[in-house]
Amino acid sequence: MKIQEILKESYIALNMNKVRSGLTVLGIVIGISSVIAMVAIGQGAKDSVAEQFESLGSNLLVVSSGSSGGMRTLVSSGRENSNTLTDSDFEVMSEKLDKIKSIAPVVSTRSQVVTPDANTNTSITGTNHNYAQVRSVEMETGTFLLESNIKNLAKVAVLGSLTRDDLFGEGADPVGEKIRINNINFTIIGVAKEKGGDGFSNQDDIVFIPFTTARQYLTGGDNVDSINVEAINEESMDELSQDITNLLLEEHNILNEDEADFTVTNQAEIIEAVSSVSGTLTILLGAIAGISLIVGGIGIMNMMLTTVTERTREIGLRKAIGAKSKDISSQFLLESMILTLFGGIIGIILGWVIAYFVGNIMSINTSVTLYSVLLAFSVSGIIGIVFGYYPARKAAKLNPIVALRYE
Repeated sequence: MKIQEILKESYIALNMNKVRSGLTVLGIVIGISSVIAMVAIGQGAKDSVAEQFESLGSNLLVVSSGSSGGMRTLVSSGRENSNTLTDSDFEVMSEKLDKIKSIAPVVSTRSQVVTPDANTNTSITGTNHNYAQVRSVEMETGTFLLESNIKNLAKVAVLGSLTRDDLFGEGADPVGEKIRINNINFTIIGVAKEKGGDGFSNQDDIVFIPFTTARQYLTGGDNVDSINVEAINEESMDELSQDITNLLLEEHNILNEDEADFTVTNQAEIIEAVSSVSGTLTILLGAIAGISLIVGGIGIMNMMLTTVTERTREIGLRKAIGAKSKDISSQFLLESMILTLFGGIIGIILGWVIAYFVGNIMSINTSVTLYSVLLAFSVSGIIGIVFGYYPARKAAKLNPIVALRYE
């Protein structure tokens, strides 16, 4: 029997039971769409988290005051920790560690920022002129802090884009305007480009001022909350992290590393850890969704067994007039594969739609890759073969004489 004839017979048979065929396909549709959507959303979330951390700066190490560190130190200064870092720490690091490309101390606080027409409570980050390079800050307008601003304790400020919008209106150019922080006037010299949230805070809800000015007028003391370090390249980050640890242990007269009063956080390690967790969760979610494919496959087998029983006389008649067992089994196997592949196509489309809308709601870039589409087609075909084999084999083994007598 030619393949064209088998296809035609399969189509006619499935078309005669549209409702049952549709309900059977539904299990495959749900399974495939769930897997496609889960993988796309998981991969999108993983990429989004990696992008957010990378936006903090390239080859970044953060030395923070206190013994408790972690991911938070990349995005906040940790003022709740005791301030154990001083100017001399980042100065000696600059002088003695040759794997440092750039270094920036940070003093942070929150304060009310006021203009004649508006006010907002935002993060005040005191730092130096190197911060823009270390933390990949680009300017929308004006300039970032200058070295002379640090030396002269200048009362100048660079606004994050969100803070600018809150104080002066969206898209405004406030360079040259005045703001008041803690009743002290600051002149705006620039606005940073939008960077977005990093999962812990909004990087655009910020005001940068010279760290010398911040300590003089806002925080007091001669300590810094953290030291941001850019390594010369990615390969040197682990070695530089250990060099910083050894140097500061010596500077702070600490013999046991477990008793260190500072924490060195490696951006690359955090990105790797987060990506690993995200990847594992994506696989887990995909596997859970894949269970519904097995349920759908069982539904296919159920329907095909019912079909074999209903068409027993037809099978007997075809065998009686010369149809071979392989023709019978091929038709039923093909019917099973048509159902699963059709369900796979609908499932891929539905999965893409779900991923698209969830991505928009979560503000992440989801993408249905060619690999996941091919995998979905392959899985659909395999399910059709595996769960259609037994009904097809049962149909092929029917005795034509017994089948013709079946009522």
